Amino acid sequence: MFFCILFNYTILRDTKDVLVVTAKGSSAEIIPFLKTWVNLPMAIGFMLLYTKLADVLSKEALFYTVIFPFIAFFGAFGYLLYPMRDAIHPTALADRLLAALGPSFLGPVAILRVWSFCLFYVMAELWGSVVISVLFWGFANQITTVEEAKEFYPLFGLGANVALIFSGRTVKYFSNMRQNLGPGVDGWAISLRGMMSIVVLLGLVIAGIYWGVNKFVIDKSAAPVVERKKKDKPKLSMGESLKVLVSSRYVRDLATLVVAYGISINLVEVTWKSKLKAQYPSPNEYSSFMGDFSTATGIATFTMMLLGRVILRKFGWGVAATITPAVLLLTGVGFFSLILFGEPLTPLMATLGMTPLLAAVYVGAMQNIFSKSAKYSLFDPCKEMAYIPLDEDMKVKGKAAIDVVCNPLGKSGGALIQQFMILSFGSLANSTPYLGGILLVIVLAWLGAVRSLDSQFSPLAKQELEKEKMLKAKTVETTAQVVGSGNGSLQETLASENSANGSAIKQSQEPESTTSEKSGQQSQ
Repeated sequence: MFFCILFNYTILRDTKDVLVVTAKGSSAEIIPFLKTWVNLPMAIGFMLLYTKLADVLSKEALFYTVIFPFIAFFGAFGYLLYPMRDAIHPTALADRLLAALGPSFLGPVAILRVWSFCLFYVMAELWGSVVISVLFWGFANQITTVEEAKEFYPLFGLGANVALIFSGRTVKYFSNMRQNLGPGVDGWAISLRGMMSIVVLLGLVIAGIYWGVNKFVIDKSAAPVVERKKKDKPKLSMGESLKVLVSSRYVRDLATLVVAYGISINLVEVTWKSKLKAQYPSPNEYSSFMGDFSTATGIATFTMMLLGRVILRKFGWGVAATITPAVLLLTGVGFFSLILFGEPLTPLMATLGMTPLLAAVYVGAMQNIFSKSAKYSLFDPCKEMAYIPLDEDMKVKGKAAIDVVCNPLGKSGGALIQQFMILSFGSLANSTPYLGGILLVIVLAWLGAVRSLDSQFSPLAKQELEKEKMLKAKTVETTAQVVGSGNGSLQETLASENSANGSAIKQSQEPESTTSEKSGQQSQ
């Protein structure tokens, strides 16, 4: 099931970017506006609807009610909405609006111009959060015991990356179909239809497996009834969360890590996608590149997951936590330098058979691949480890504060910075130097927070280890004392037994001597 869900997600994730970025009258500038003003409200709306449905429907009915609309939409998009795009998109209205508002508003106007593509974008994003997080993990947690989870959940993670590799190849295959078609044929429409057919087919396979597992695998009578105590996770308000964040330097540093990651990923990604469109303007070429990109991400994440454990064990928390921002800084500097100062390098690039634009696309892709693989293998484990040495109260409150304030702040922070820049400077290209500067400041702040956190985390972790050692030593001592006291009483018993035996032997020896004496006397 997980393989099919992630296979679909990779196809959808690659296709959603192709649609909104390469559409006529649109560009990568649409993405920050789309994330903030369409994606976020739709996600909140969906979660409200889901919680209402969860009260009314059984678990199985809820699963089907959620997954079938997705399958139906993606099928309808490939076979109906995309072929009808010219009839349903308000191009003339969008042109009038753009002329009235000016070129700075290209992004927001493009949302109206290609509304059906934007709807696909949001549905593809929701597949990631809803079908993976809510449906799959909800089902897995429901039928798995804690012991089984320890054994199988890491395997799911590795399996996910295998799906990424295969799915990337599939996207590449369908994107290259254009080459075998005659002139005047809409190659992208055919590629899209093929990919959406796979999504629908695998969607039905997911529903089929779910039905089969519920029908034949789970014995409802003997299913593990796991008493799950709800964790006391405090529902902190925004104000209370900020108080917790401000009060503790340790939590402040942790918050900086989370926010800096969210913003820096967003800043580079959109700029990279705009360069990608400049290099690959046709949807088929763009999609073909994204297929290779997904395969490379899968391989990199698989490798990094295996390496991550070794790095943490050998070099410790500080080194592991520094790797993600350090590589982001190096690749980020390389990427923005190629965009801003690429002209003098043109002759050198030509000898390598490249243009500065193509080099920027490759460096941006490397940056993106690494940041995604490092997130799962190094950044997430380091972040979770940092909570361990905190006292119970701070651990619970600090985590709640970071979930409430920092996760959304990191994600929407990057998008809001870009929106402000685009509207101020007229386009993404004009604001690139400033975005590069902001990225530099944010990653340096991130590195500073890692150093500061390491200086606090290492002593706390040592204290934790010493406490554990002392506890172990105490238990060994008490065990020894118990055994010792047991041995002492045993020795006393043996000693008393020996003395009793000794006196008994003496008594038995005495009569013998007296009898011999008596017999001697008699003979005399």
